[in-house]
Amino acid sequence: MKYDYLIVGAGLYGATFAEQAKKERKKVLIIDKRNHIAGNVYTEVIEGINVHRYGAHIFHTDYKDIWEYVNSFVEFNRYTNSPIARIGDEIYNMPFNMNTFSKIWDDVFTPEDALRHISEEKKEIDHEPNNLEEQAISLVGRTIYEKLIKGYTEKQWNRDCKDLPAFIIKRLPVRLIYDNNYFNDKYQGIPIGGYTKLVENMIAGVEIKLNANFFDDTKYYKSIAKKIVYTGPIDEYFQYSLGALEWRSLRFETKIIDKENYQGNAVVNYTGHEVDYTRVIEHKHFENKQSNKTVITYEYPTNYKKGMEKYYTINDDKNNQLAAAYRKLALQEKNVIFGGRLAEYKYYDMDDVIKSALESYKIHKM
Repeated sequence: MKYDYLIVGAGLYGATFAEQAKKERKKVLIIDKRNHIAGNVYTEVIEGINVHRYGAHIFHTDYKDIWEYVNSFVEFNRYTNSPIARIGDEIYNMPFNMNTFSKIWDDVFTPEDALRHISEEKKEIDHEPNNLEEQAISLVGRTIYEKLIKGYTEKQWNRDCKDLPAFIIKRLPVRLIYDNNYFNDKYQGIPIGGYTKLVENMIAGVEIKLNANFFDDTKYYKSIAKKIVYTGPIDEYFQYSLGALEWRSLRFETKIIDKENYQGNAVVNYTGHEVDYTRVIEHKHFENKQSNKTVITYEYPTNYKKGMEKYYTINDDKNNQLAAAYRKLALQEKNVIFGGRLAEYKYYDMDDVIKSALESYKIHKM
């Protein structure tokens, strides 16, 4: 066989696995059906600005080793994710913190004031929550729910919150401090020069074929490598033999604006139904880019249709049971390693994708 590893997919999981194999002088081929590397973290340069084509990606982790690992390929900046929520003509800080509460209620000056309001409103739900709406109210009260959760969530899932399961919102962080940092992780930032540069450096020296679909000639691809690392949809690998797993997708509308600063923040969430999109991303703010123009992207959640990108798993009982059945089939596939968001039908943060790939290589390496 020509290769030790054929890696299907040039995203973070595949790139990490390939980098580890390359380091041990293994012969590796990466193929990807897209015309670019880096999967959904791909960034392209528009007007001198690194644009996140598939939605905003902010790297954050508590793993020191993973932080050092990614920084060994490209330097990360000190970007702190502090999104803004907008409903109508009102602006609030996210995540929920004292800045949020003091604007929602004009008599909130101390943590005790905020807790008084939230605790009183939480009493509305005096039973085990039966749906997402009741779950959210039981955690933060109706005012915050209606302003900052309800509309955004219904647009995200295209369903009324009363028809969504409670487990989707297991917890909602309430910070009784004036801190707009969205993540609690110790390390956070954006790769200087974009995520494409990160992946390029990870897989430098590895053979890559783009516009190459594994399923166009599966027999051939299986014949050229001792092991396959598969990062595509697990149900597609098995030709949907047990049925198709369900996903939510996204549609993006990107515009070049002839001004220096459009919204003053990298991410603004739109939590009301007055607009169809859930957020607007202004890409230059991720890297504090100084330029006369700016690039913004409107993000529209949408039902998945064949040919679209798969973004969010739908983790209800039906899909979880189907995914578990496909995972059992995967265990029977000799010399095929299934890894990543699509192949495991699992939501992953970027650091966990990389950590999983590193651990997988140690387990399966030849």
